[in-house]
Amino acid sequence: MSYEVKIDASPIYELLGSFMVYVTKKWVRDLDLGIAWIEQVDHKLSSEVKHAIDAARELPFNDYDVLYAWAFSRPGCNEIADFLTYLDSSNDQSLHEQIFHHLPFLTLEESVRIRRVYVPLLRAWDKEYFRQQEGELRAIAFEDAEEKKRLLGKMDPDALVEYATAGLVVPPLQDLDTVVLFPSVHNRPINTYCFYSRMLLIQYPVDIPEEDENEPPTILLRLTQAVADPQRLRLLRYFAGKPRSLSDMRRDLKQPDEELMSDLMILRVAGLLRIHIGRYGKEQFSIRPEGSSDLQMFLESYVRI
Repeated sequence: MSYEVKIDASPIYELLGSFMVYVTKKWVRDLDLGIAWIEQVDHKLSSEVKHAIDAARELPFNDYDVLYAWAFSRPGCNEIADFLTYLDSSNDQSLHEQIFHHLPFLTLEESVRIRRVYVPLLRAWDKEYFRQQEGELRAIAFEDAEEKKRLLGKMDPDALVEYATAGLVVPPLQDLDTVVLFPSVHNRPINTYCFYSRMLLIQYPVDIPEEDENEPPTILLRLTQAVADPQRLRLLRYFAGKPRSLSDMRRDLKQPDEELMSDLMILRVAGLLRIHIGRYGKEQFSIRPEGSSDLQMFLESYVRI
């Protein structure tokens, strides 16, 4: 059984992604934005909004699964103001029913809590930070999404997903009907994904065009950083034989978990590893041959060989 791929582009996703990164600080050290971005945003936000967001840091991370479910189930509203008004004005029962088939374990009480807590925060985040960035980010995301839509009829679903994400492999799964891809700039170069009932939502990163052609491109820097460490090169060689799970790596490599996860992240965001996605944390990793080709191509292009 295969699955259908859909491409969805909206500033709503970028609003949610940027808010999630700022609130949770999750992955921030691995993002192109880095810690410096957090400090820049701190200066933009009022003390009242920062205080409210500080309180949100203690809330469950799974709350974002619900927010994204409302985003991809939105009834025709593609603009942020319309989406937040929809969340604000809908009654509790209808909002819960809107996404219950995607999240069958979500209770009405949890749905109500998430709507009431996050809608005011998202309005404040949009007003004090996101609205200033939206125009540029919208153009970048929509242009990339249009390219992916043109490829929908030309590539197999799994090939399109791997191409868009630079290495996420989604095999046909018995309980998976639909994969929704949406572009994001704030989360670059990381992919995030979430399984829902019979559906998988994947955020894939879109790079901002380089401003100075004399500077090494970001993609080349990721690649050279990834292969500059002997331990990571040995890890790539380890993956060359067959896909490996985290339990395989812990058994074979005897490497501390923190170091192993850091190395995997660096290799993955450089496009040198594939992640074979499975439900319930059953991911496997394998080498991505296109990565070494990318390294040669970007190096030759930059140094003008």
